[in-house]
Amino acid sequence: MISAATHRFQKRDEDNPWFTRFRYLPAPGLGYERGVVRRDPSCVIQVDGVYYVWYTRGAHPCPPVGHERATDTLPSMPWDLTDVWYATSSDGYAWREQGPAVKRGLAGSYDERSIFTPDVLAHDGRYYLVYQVTAAPTWRSTPESIAIAWADSPRGPWHKSSAPVVEPDPSGEVDVRAHPEQATIQGTFDSLRVHDPALLFRDGRFWLYYKGEGIGHSNMDSKWGVAIADDPLGSYEKSPLNPITNSGHEVMVWNYAGGVGALLTRCGPEKNTIQFAADGLNFQAQSTIIAPPQAAGALRIDESQNTAPLAGLSWGLSHVATYSSHGVVQGRDPLGLLANDEPWDYIIRWERHDRRPGFD
Repeated sequence: MISAATHRFQKRDEDNPWFTRFRYLPAPGLGYERGVVRRDPSCVIQVDGVYYVWYTRGAHPCPPVGHERATDTLPSMPWDLTDVWYATSSDGYAWREQGPAVKRGLAGSYDERSIFTPDVLAHDGRYYLVYQVTAAPTWRSTPESIAIAWADSPRGPWHKSSAPVVEPDPSGEVDVRAHPEQATIQGTFDSLRVHDPALLFRDGRFWLYYKGEGIGHSNMDSKWGVAIADDPLGSYEKSPLNPITNSGHEVMVWNYAGGVGALLTRCGPEKNTIQFAADGLNFQAQSTIIAPPQAAGALRIDESQNTAPLAGLSWGLSHVATYSSHGVVQGRDPLGLLANDEPWDYIIRWERHDRRPGFD
């Protein structure tokens, strides 16, 4: 006779190829800067010996003021009134900011208020950026959608889609000025926002993974969905199995062994786990981890190098989120770089740090 805990035990962390630890380093060029928000880095790609990353960036006159006080120039949240910028590096440690890649649209367009949280896919000599967008004005229950842009070079120029490619499910009902949890009719898990997109190519199709937030749900009750297309520019069809996770905040996925690995953080009963889905849809937790990177973007590697479960999670960039509605720093600041606790998000480097053998 054995206890339930003993029955559940299958292998020690040090024997589990899906288990890892992380360490954090500065990312000079993308670090803390008063008055500038840098966050939500994409995955990193290497082109002709140069590393590229895309990220949310905003130069704001003051820290976020909340939805009630936001204006055309005062941001409600750190990701409000932002564009997608990019940076390059020769070694993956020190970065040089290159400028905007995709900017907000003109007044009245679907992306006039903000574009943010990008990810990148290089495929057949072309580059695709997926990112979330908002129109104006900004309120607590303003919907968010996913758009795409393409270019023949990682340096651009980028051509934006004429409309979002994935949009919230048309269910639920809430006053746009009210908190989503004050809904009169609850919607599906992705009825308010679809965001944090990540684009993979597998089985001859394009798989756009995203985080959903629903009308009548807490934003810390987020789950993931996926929409699939034959062409990277769409049209995308949501999977009937959505939501495909019961947990997870920012989306981090990678190809492995014909399936998809995933890093789930912050939200839900299976937060801070690494999971795997052989079919890209039915995820199973493989390990529980501590202190994972927030809004991680990992180095994308060639399929020929992808020979181990965590090969696609070797190193990358993440952000330190500093803002809270109470005006104080929140989240982890693993490098202790915040100046006077002022809320300006910034980007750092993370690395897998298994420390095998010995595992101490």
